[in-house]
Amino acid sequence: MKFVALLIPFAILLSMVKGQLVPAMFIFGDSIVDVGNNNDLVTLIKANFPPYGRDLAHHEPTGRFCNGKLEIDIIAEGLGFTDQQPAYMSDKANGEMLLIGANFASAASGYYNATATLYNTLSLSQQLENYKEYKNKLTAITGKSNASSIISNGIHLISFGSSDFLQNYYINPLLFTSYTPNMFSDILIESYDNFIQNLYELGARRIGVTTLPPLGCLPAAITAFGHGSNQCVARLNNNAISFNNKLHHRSQRLKRRFSNLSFAEVRRACCGTGLLETSILCNQHSIGTCSNASQYVFWDSFHPTEAAKKILATNLSNSGDSL
Repeated sequence: MKFVALLIPFAILLSMVKGQLVPAMFIFGDSIVDVGNNNDLVTLIKANFPPYGRDLAHHEPTGRFCNGKLEIDIIAEGLGFTDQQPAYMSDKANGEMLLIGANFASAASGYYNATATLYNTLSLSQQLENYKEYKNKLTAITGKSNASSIISNGIHLISFGSSDFLQNYYINPLLFTSYTPNMFSDILIESYDNFIQNLYELGARRIGVTTLPPLGCLPAAITAFGHGSNQCVARLNNNAISFNNKLHHRSQRLKRRFSNLSFAEVRRACCGTGLLETSILCNQHSIGTCSNASQYVFWDSFHPTEAAKKILATNLSNSGDSL
């Protein structure tokens, strides 16, 4: 009888033992994927208080901008993770928990560093620095070779852009009087390009990026820019479409440049009046909060409910825009 030695990288072996399809996930972005990194920051942009998190298993807020799970939680479960990637700024991000990756996302952050500066949150540059620090910690735990394997075989998910437009460009005279939406989106794309190159140099090889949603159909956008109408704001949606097209083309260019890099590219909300509330404006004292969030697409005026996120997560897993 012959025995054949199989040289399986530590990261792959670890994920096989645990029943995971990938060894780790690394998440960068804004409130769409933030799981609590803003909790201890001196900022108004946080969600670590009721009614956020009320439909989670323990019915407590975690810093997620939702009534329940985020898309990233559902994707992680679908990939076989029994534990969620911890918020890097939290106490949970240490020891063996670092083996499954980490979440670096921060609400009100964006491709444009100044977006996060406005709200005192973690900018794209700071998230990258935290990732470098994480990599050093991982190397100390598993050794350089194993850490490199976890990084290269793990999925890096990026979700920025919404805050750049809705929480900065559209409301900032210094920006919208200096740049057209087309010019501003070009700035964001260049930042995206640089970020991908930085991740690649640090060992990332599997990257997923999300496109912008129809910004003009978000409750807060209709309230702020709809001029009293109850309809989606067409110009905001058109800007999002234009940005998404640029993102797709740039992703394809990056994929050609780095041949071993793989990429996977309703109106009223539940909380309060459903028209403007988010973060501190969505709280346990908000008048009019719905009793059954599963009947709503949006939880607050920016963020989908858990029910909607399950649909979004399934679509992302099946047909995400891969680089």
